[in-house]
Amino acid sequence: MTRPIALTQLPGSNPAPRIAVLDPFSGIAGDMFLGALVGLGLDRDWLRALPARLGLDDVRVDIREVLRGQLACWKVEFDIPPQPHGRHIRQIRELVAHAGVPDAVRAKANAAFTAIATAEAEIHGMSPDDVHLHEVGAVDAILDVVGSVWGLAELGIERVYCGALRTGDGTVRAAHGLLPVPAPATLKLLEGHLIRPGPDGAGELVTPTGAALVRVLSAGPPPAQYTPLASGLGAGTKDFPDRANALRIIVATVAVGQASGDAREEVVMLAADLDDGSPEYVAAVADGLRSDGALDVVQLSVMMKKGRAGIRLEVLCAEADAARLEHRLLQETTTLGVRRTAATRTVLPRTSEHVEVLGQPVSVKVATLPDGRRRAKPEFDDVQRAALATGRPAADIFDLARKAWERTCGAAGNSATGIVPDLPNDQETTPDA
Repeated sequence: MTRPIALTQLPGSNPAPRIAVLDPFSGIAGDMFLGALVGLGLDRDWLRALPARLGLDDVRVDIREVLRGQLACWKVEFDIPPQPHGRHIRQIRELVAHAGVPDAVRAKANAAFTAIATAEAEIHGMSPDDVHLHEVGAVDAILDVVGSVWGLAELGIERVYCGALRTGDGTVRAAHGLLPVPAPATLKLLEGHLIRPGPDGAGELVTPTGAALVRVLSAGPPPAQYTPLASGLGAGTKDFPDRANALRIIVATVAVGQASGDAREEVVMLAADLDDGSPEYVAAVADGLRSDGALDVVQLSVMMKKGRAGIRLEVLCAEADAARLEHRLLQETTTLGVRRTAATRTVLPRTSEHVEVLGQPVSVKVATLPDGRRRAKPEFDDVQRAALATGRPAADIFDLARKAWERTCGAAGNSATGIVPDLPNDQETTPDA
C-alpha cells in the first residue's frame, strides 16, 4: 500500500508559488479530485469529518486504495442515506454558509454551484434561481466541491492550472434523458478550456461537478516550465481493462518571475474604417466579435476623406481566429476592406478568484505584476447582478467585493489592490488589469 505524500515534508521552503497542475488524461470528476488530493497528503481524518461540518452527520466517507490500469490510486466514496433528490442553488448556498468554512473556500464553492446553475439555466431557458440541480445538487456532489476547494487550501496550493481534458464519447443518461457526451451543461462549463473527445468507448469522462471545478479553479493551461514536488492519483468509478481511469494532480513550484512576470504572445490586429455605419450597429458588431473569441475590440474616432467623421474598429485576436473574425467584419459592417497586421503583445498572468458579498458570489479578476504583487478588480457583470439582487448601489458592491478579496484571497500578502470607481469621495485611480 502506498502512503499519501506529506507535502509539508517536501522541499517547500522555496518562496516560489506552489501550484497544482490538473492532468485530466481520463477526464475529471469530484471524487477523482478528492482521491488525488488524498494521494498528495490531504488528511484523511479531516476528509472523514467533512460531512459533519456540513451538517450531514449520517454520511460516512470511505477512503481506500485501488488499482486503475495497474496504477495505485485513491478512491473516495460517500455512504449517503436517503436524501432529497437535488436542491435549488439557494438551498446549497445555505448549507455551505452554515458549515463554518473559510470565506475564500465558501466563495469558490458557491461560484462552482452558481456556474452549474447558470449553465443549466442557459441550456433550458430559465433563471438560475429556478434551476433544480439534480445530479450536482446531490449530497456527494456538494461534498466533492467543498472538499476539493477546501482541500487545495489545506495543502497550501496558491494557483491551479489544467491541461487538455479528455471528455469521452457516446451518450449518458441523466435526469433530462439521454444526452450526448459531453452533456450540454458540461460542455458550456468547459467553454474556453482545451478539450479532446474520446477515447472510443469511454462514455462520460467529465462530469458537471468536475467541469465546474475546472471552470472556477483553473487559471488556464499549465506553465511551460515547472518543478514537480509530488503527484497524486484519484480513481474514477469506471475500471477500463486497457488504461488507467484516474485524475493526476501534480503539485509544483514555478519561478517567481515565471509565475508573476509578463508573457509575450503573437497576435493579429484587424482594422476596418467605417464612415457610413450607425454607431449602435457598429457597437453590436463589436460585441459579437468579443463573443466570437476576439481578445479585444476597440472603437476609435477617425477623420476620413471629405471631412467625414468615421469609426475605426480594431480587433485583436489569435492567428487561428483571424480569418473567421475578418470574415465577420466584411460580412457585418459596411467596410470594403480589412487590414491585417501581425503584432506582439505583453500580458500579465491573470486569474479569476471568487468572493461572496451579501450572499451573492462575485468574481474578481486578479493580475500578477512583474514584482510578484497582485492587483484585483471585481468583475462588473457580477457587481451589477449583486447590486440588483440586494438593492445596494453598484459602487458599494464593488468596494465590498474588493475588501472581501483583500481579507481572504489577498490575505497571503504582496497584494497591490486598487482600481476603485471614480467616486466623489474616493481618489484611487488604477488602470484596469
